[in-house]
Amino acid sequence: MQKKDEFWIGFDLGGTKMLACGFDGALNPMERVKKRTKGADGPDTVIQRIIDTIQKTIDQSGKKTSDLRGIGIGVPGTIDLQTGVVLAAPNLGWRDIPVKSLIEDHFDTKVVLCNDVDAGIYGEYSSGAAKGAYCAVGIFPGTGVGGGCVLNGHIFQGKYRTAMEIGHIPFFSGGTRDGAGNEGTLETVASRLAISAAAAQAAFRGAAPHLMKSVGTDLSEIKSGALADAILNGDKSIKEIVLHAANYIGQAIVTLIHLFGADKVVLGGGLVQAMPDLIVNNARKYVMKHVLASFNGTFEISAASLGDDAAIVGAAAWAKKQLAETEKGKKAE
Repeated sequence: MQKKDEFWIGFDLGGTKMLACGFDGALNPMERVKKRTKGADGPDTVIQRIIDTIQKTIDQSGKKTSDLRGIGIGVPGTIDLQTGVVLAAPNLGWRDIPVKSLIEDHFDTKVVLCNDVDAGIYGEYSSGAAKGAYCAVGIFPGTGVGGGCVLNGHIFQGKYRTAMEIGHIPFFSGGTRDGAGNEGTLETVASRLAISAAAAQAAFRGAAPHLMKSVGTDLSEIKSGALADAILNGDKSIKEIVLHAANYIGQAIVTLIHLFGADKVVLGGGLVQAMPDLIVNNARKYVMKHVLASFNGTFEISAASLGDDAAIVGAAAWAKKQLAETEKGKKAE
């Protein structure tokens, strides 16, 4: 039975912004707080900003720190599941950051870490586009390209590490390097950053006049909304760049369907939110041409339905599930 007086925090530590939300015991959302995450900020500064954002969420929810049952945090990187150390978060420039212990010590409550896309797909599984799926996989292109999987109600993870780092899987030899220093990966051709870089070149060459007029060639300004706006205003070269990236996402989907037998594939993140039909439909077309015939009719591909809330809902729900299972195990001993 759900206890509505319980209080949980779901936290999404994205590449460019962080979002926190308070939830009651039935995981109904309460107050949200959003802050920027600047790429040049060091880990100490970001950790303090995480603490400040969580505290502000508690305060605005009308709660006290002592009311907290737990905090779920989605992190854009690889996590040591035994220690709660973020081993590598390339797009934040992090290595070996003890996030779990730092946040637990400050708030004196349990903290559960998971990869941010794991959190996102778990949120979609809990109450979004993947609800009721047996095997749901997610691909979320953003600053990098994240992947996640929920299998039979559990996030697919290794014994020691988070998994599904699909953005760093090599697709071809050579090419540019991703945030982890690997060449020719999905991240280098299908991330929002890769698309924006190609769009900046197109604008510089005069092939994207609307984009050039609206935001110029500054990568920090060529965001998902600007790309979508350029396409709507006739920049055909930008549309071709996005469609090219969607084909690579389609390749990744084919691989995940063949590996996991997924019955639900969810595409999310800001890029997909800005251009859901263009990216999802083109990726779907690629999949239908290349997936093994024996898999036809066994899966659906759709855009995420929870938007920015996917990861905070998933992080809170996963923390609640993990801590409940831990308590159940202790009672059984």
